[in-house]
Amino acid sequence: STNSLTGALPRELVNWKDLQEFAVDGNMLTGTIPTEIGTLNALTIFAVQNNSLTGTIPSWLGQLSNLYLIALGENLLSGTLPTEVGLMTGLQILGVNNN
Repeated sequence: STNSLTGALPRELVNWKDLQEFAVDGNMLTGTIPTEIGTLNALTIFAVQNNSLTGTIPSWLGQLSNLYLIALGENLLSGTLPTEVGLMTGLQILGVNNN
């Protein structure tokens, strides 16, 4: 986290089936959150705050039952918080501030 990464989140993350933590906060990433990330069932931390990501908060985040931290704040996301996220019983931290 906190580097000078630019560009979009890579769709090739789908190849890392055992990935547990994805933290790229504090960079200059752009584009939308790829749907392919929704297949990473081992993911426990998804931290992409403080970038320039656009689009909506994806409903498929609610299907990642091992997630306990979702940090999406300080991006350019729009829309509503998907109801699926509200059904995540293991979720402990949800940050969506300043979008």
